[in-house]
Amino acid sequence: MSAWRRLHAKVRTGSGLLSCRRVTPGHTWVSGHLGRSLSTGTPLRNDFVKDLEAQLAAFRKKASDALPGSSWSPILQYPNLPPERADIVIVGGGVMGWSIAYWLKQKESARDVVKVVVVEKDPTYSQASTVLSAGGIRQQFSLPENIHLSLASADFMRNINEHLATLDEPVDLQFNHSGYLFLASEDVAHIMEENYKTQREAGAQVALLSPTQLKEKFPWINTEGVVLASYGLENEGWFDPWTLLNAFRRKAISMGVIPCYGEVTDFKHTTTVATTTDGEQLDRTRIKSVKVQMPNSLVYQPVECAIVVNAAGAFSGKLAAMLGLGSGPKDTIAGIPLPVEPRKRYVYVVHCPDGPGLDTPFLIDYSGVYFRREGLGGNYIAGTSPEEAEEPDTSNLEVDHQFFEDKIWPNLANRVPAFEKLKVTSAWAGFYDYNTFDQNGIIGIHPLISNMYFATGFSGHGLQHSPAVGRAVAELILDGNFQTLNLSSLGFQRILAQEPMLERNIV
Repeated sequence: MSAWRRLHAKVRTGSGLLSCRRVTPGHTWVSGHLGRSLSTGTPLRNDFVKDLEAQLAAFRKKASDALPGSSWSPILQYPNLPPERADIVIVGGGVMGWSIAYWLKQKESARDVVKVVVVEKDPTYSQASTVLSAGGIRQQFSLPENIHLSLASADFMRNINEHLATLDEPVDLQFNHSGYLFLASEDVAHIMEENYKTQREAGAQVALLSPTQLKEKFPWINTEGVVLASYGLENEGWFDPWTLLNAFRRKAISMGVIPCYGEVTDFKHTTTVATTTDGEQLDRTRIKSVKVQMPNSLVYQPVECAIVVNAAGAFSGKLAAMLGLGSGPKDTIAGIPLPVEPRKRYVYVVHCPDGPGLDTPFLIDYSGVYFRREGLGGNYIAGTSPEEAEEPDTSNLEVDHQFFEDKIWPNLANRVPAFEKLKVTSAWAGFYDYNTFDQNGIIGIHPLISNMYFATGFSGHGLQHSPAVGRAVAELILDGNFQTLNLSSLGFQRILAQEPMLERNIV
């Protein structure tokens, strides 16, 4: 009961809410706090479950005796069913979801005070954006919020074993401390200078290089067309995404987080009608439970909960639409959807024995093409984002190899002449949780869904920001506001107000 009372959701809208009346039964509002407790189980129910399990075991033995030599069992078992009740359900078991889960347990006042469930629909993680990313971290953004997120996350990664190591296994991120190197043409050099000033003011260690200095530091670069370069001096490079994800997951589970493989396919919720100061009536939703469908099965489990965290990445917009976001009239708050959709990005692995060596940075050409070293022995990964009109089909993760031939290789070979002779050895595709509004993260609660928190829309930089975002979301849920980094400008309010925070350094 005490844990439930600590969980509260402070919901604000730009116009302010004057009054509410209940239109469906079940829950009440008390001064912006959730006012009802959820039981986490009783001895009576536990005895019932034990008796049921004993009966099922006896039935399976009887069936086995009747069918000698057969391993078939008429009773299907689902050991990974989530519990019937939880305090917080996190939808999305990528690095963002598990980071949030870890920080929630890290902040709880005593063990098992907050019951947290993480739902992941892809148990193999074969299509997870986390493990299909390029694994980079950088401070070279244009917005102070993103720079501070990177600095905080880099600090977390430097000291990762103080946070995520378990008794039996330390964490090795395989961090390559090579900076990002951004190249600017004459058309965009002034933007690079503006970004550099913002980055330095935020505390990032970045240096500007002239074409002459660039050539001296990296002789293998063709500086034609480059008038300015920006180079990260510390806290930048790349690491193994799977290691970070698994470290968050393993640590969170050791702290009591409950993992579940399944897909959230529906919600049960109540609705109240709220009236704003200007007389507009709005339907406000409060989630009562989530429906978790088991993989490849008709079996599902409703999970009654207090709070839901939408960390579903590229598919978070679809999840929000289940609650009616975007389905109202276009000139109303309810008519504005969560502007996050999947965007497919290709990553190509190439081999070039005469390519750049150990000093290779994570290079971002002004054409949009990037590459970095991948291990040793002349291996690299490369990619670029397609033009808006050429966005590939997101119904699958197939790779377009002609895209490399047409859009990437010519720019690679122009910037690094050694890449004239390279060979593509493999490739993969992954999804960005692309924020179509301003390519920036959406963190916080929606004014019309009182107990769903968002952590999505990072448009390619969610992995590197996951340690700091996870902490921020846990603070919002358990403390009611941001404690360490003020990320209020990344909330949903900017979307309602149609005031984008455009991030100019999106790769």
